[in-house]
Amino acid sequence: MAEYPVREVVDLVPEAAQFVTNMTVEEARAALASGEVSRIAAIAGDFALFGRNGIRVRMARSLSRPLRYFLAKGPDGPVLVVAQRIDEIAAELSRRGWSAQFHPSYTRMVPAHHVLSIDLVGCPDPNPAVERFFAPPREAFAGDVESLGRRYAQAALGEIDAWLSRLGPREPIGVAFSGGIDSGAVLLLVEHALRAGGDSPARLKAFTLSVDGNGADAAQAREFLDRLGMSFYLETIDVPRASLSPEDAVRIVEDYKPLDIEAATMALALGSGIRERYPDWKHLADGEGGDENFKDYPLEAGGEVTIRSVLSNPLLYHEGWGVEAVKHSLTSSGGLSRAITRSYATAMAGGFQPFSPLTRPEVVAAAEGIPFVEMTGWNQERLYRLKGEIVSAGIRAVTGREMPVFPKRRFQDGAGGPGTAALVSGSEARYREVLASFFA
Repeated sequence: MAEYPVREVVDLVPEAAQFVTNMTVEEARAALASGEVSRIAAIAGDFALFGRNGIRVRMARSLSRPLRYFLAKGPDGPVLVVAQRIDEIAAELSRRGWSAQFHPSYTRMVPAHHVLSIDLVGCPDPNPAVERFFAPPREAFAGDVESLGRRYAQAALGEIDAWLSRLGPREPIGVAFSGGIDSGAVLLLVEHALRAGGDSPARLKAFTLSVDGNGADAAQAREFLDRLGMSFYLETIDVPRASLSPEDAVRIVEDYKPLDIEAATMALALGSGIRERYPDWKHLADGEGGDENFKDYPLEAGGEVTIRSVLSNPLLYHEGWGVEAVKHSLTSSGGLSRAITRSYATAMAGGFQPFSPLTRPEVVAAAEGIPFVEMTGWNQERLYRLKGEIVSAGIRAVTGREMPVFPKRRFQDGAGGPGTAALVSGSEARYREVLASFFA
């Protein structure tokens, strides 16, 4: 049986997707091509890259960036198409006259925190090899709230400092802000970093979405900032309920999970409102990843997880059940590795450069080392309280501010009044149909 090296690698990932903070993008590609896990793990920032070494192609991504691939059959040999979006792959195949080869389910998502290698490519297509490059120690720290909080907040601040150092000194900075724990922590840390660096915090705004002027998040955001004497940062983005389109969200995130579609619908509305007011605004930070770090999803809402599975499985909310699990989706990945499109793709669609320090490995590691079992005793309510206690302690230690902590509320529930969440909600079966219709 004849075997062929990869004849061509088509890179459709935009250069704007790469935000490597400790080396050049080409150096990061070289590290990836080497296959040395320690070199790959050392790549800092946000990235979705491939590296090539002869017949071996390696792909890797940060948690904050999606990365897909499709192995096509060209007339002279195989062609590997690397992209962030399914529709980009479809368009490339159509451009080459290869649409008959395409189906969205044939695309593959590189799982976050892993390097995926395709060694020999021929017919039949081989299975890739997957190797983990990020494996933070679990429950590695003492159960002291103050020290845990300080470690977490300092890790997030370090990522914010690295991010700010790459931005222009006068570029405006927005934070998608609800007054919740994650967006609140990010806002306070960004403001602290600007002041500590001698920059004017006047370039900072906290954008809060309100649908038809009824959003509970808007009132919560104002109370949060009023308590701290920081209300001048707040800018409420009011949008009409009629502008909300779950179908647009399905098209942009290229997925069908209902809660992610609901959140993406709101993210699109917020981005559209900001863009209407500020045509040139570029940088938008958020608190994506904070719920995953603290395993802060309501178990009573149903589903297949229990507190024991949540606390016993490493990085469950970040990666899903894992690449070796039967339930792992090759097309979509799992956990936030899959769901990141709800924030990343919606921001990119609005022309923004998204950033969340809470998805970065140092911050994830600071959370993964928390002794959750010891500190909760397998108690759900204690688990839910722990996040507010640790994060607020960290913000107090790092910034000196006493961060308000409010009960958890989903984006889609807090942005609008009664009935808004129902308006944007739909069944998985319905959203599957909508997604399929875009590729029919």
